[in-house]
Amino acid sequence: MIKNVLVTARSKLEMHRANSGQNRLGNASSIKQRPDGSVYISGQMQRHAFFEALKAIDEEEGTYVSNGDATSYQVEKDLRADLGGFMLSETLSGEQARRTAPLSAEPAVAEEKSSTVRDLLLRLKTDGNTDNNIATQELSQEDVMNWSMSLNLRKLSTSERYYFDADEEEDRGMHVKTERIRHCSLEEKRRRAELFLQAASKVNEHSSQARNMTTAEPFEVLVVLDNTISRKAAQYFDSPSTKKKAIRAELDARGAEYFFGSDLDEEEDFVFEAFNKAKKALGEQEIYDNADQQLPYAETYESVPAL
Repeated sequence: MIKNVLVTARSKLEMHRANSGQNRLGNASSIKQRPDGSVYISGQMQRHAFFEALKAIDEEEGTYVSNGDATSYQVEKDLRADLGGFMLSETLSGEQARRTAPLSAEPAVAEEKSSTVRDLLLRLKTDGNTDNNIATQELSQEDVMNWSMSLNLRKLSTSERYYFDADEEEDRGMHVKTERIRHCSLEEKRRRAELFLQAASKVNEHSSQARNMTTAEPFEVLVVLDNTISRKAAQYFDSPSTKKKAIRAELDARGAEYFFGSDLDEEEDFVFEAFNKAKKALGEQEIYDNADQQLPYAETYESVPAL
């Protein structure tokens, strides 16, 4: 039974600023770097790029990916609300206002110290105003970056409803029961898990991509279909050979299934083949589901208005 899906990968980015900041001049600030000089792409930006990829591949009628600054609570329809979670304290209150994301992403980090260059950025005004903006734009020349994403199938498309035993009406009391509610069919939950793999293989839409195209599509990947909630395999590509062997041995010992792909080694599956095999296995095997019943999110909590 699959409880967690993990993707860990290596990608090569050239002349990029995939996680540059924003200021009043636009994307004209410095690229993000760790103190050791390695460029990184934040987990938040990785999630943004993931959901842009998800938006491009989800063609199922009845589901959609909401805008990042206007997430709904329709977990049964909105894939961002389901995989990405939400905090809607202005709309809802209590436990129903917060959904912990089944999807987690670690920052993509360059394996070695990055070498950066600066380009001149000049913005000329055509209205006769001579107050033009001049700035420099920092680019990282070439980085091989490690990154990982994980999907917790225990939480995917599922919420927990708590029951309390209180002596007085205003007293919350003691937590005595948990009911688990799935917000879509089991088939749809499986489809969303498969979409996770597809989107993770096409993570591209980072900062400033409209003007400076780069890609974070991996040239090496390890996909793990795990029977427990573990993220240790996320350390695979930045580990020495002994630790890599230990990670594979641990996965084998508990019966987890994993798929390695490399576009650099003809004796291994290519990356797209590893993703395809993982998706096929995900479609054939039992996925974790402990739901007591199926309800739309609004019906799960009495105080949530139906949209």
